Amino acid sequence: MDHVKTLLIKGAATLILLYLVLGLGLGMAFENVLLITLVLGVVSYIAGDLVILPKTNNKVATASDGVLAFVVIWLMGMAFGFSGGAMVITALVAAAVMGAFEFYFHAYIANKEVGMNRSGSPKWQADN
Repeated sequence: MDHVKTLLIKGAATLILLYLVLGLGLGMAFENVLLITLVLGVVSYIAGDLVILPKTNNKVATASDGVLAFVVIWLMGMAFGFSGGAMVITALVAAAVMGAFEFYFHAYIANKEVGMNRSGSPKWQADN
């Protein structure tokens, strides 16, 4: 249940933030913003929140999520027909906004110990 709740929070916040930047700022269709949100949300939750964050710290996980957000948004934006400098700038802005959100989201995850077992290691690893 912890993962469902955190995924819903992350998904809703990501959709809102990306729609503000990509939908209203760049004129991207809502369906495309939704698809980027789904891809980015799942990949960054697994990579950044469940793998990188427990092994490093908030700064490293936030930086990796920011880079991941830029790459996903930029590549998917280009696939949807947006190209050139406008897409790069918009992807950078969206990644910066997502990075700011992720910093506080990681604090929430650490406080709730999502993905961790009682020993402090990730739940998917056996207790030693």
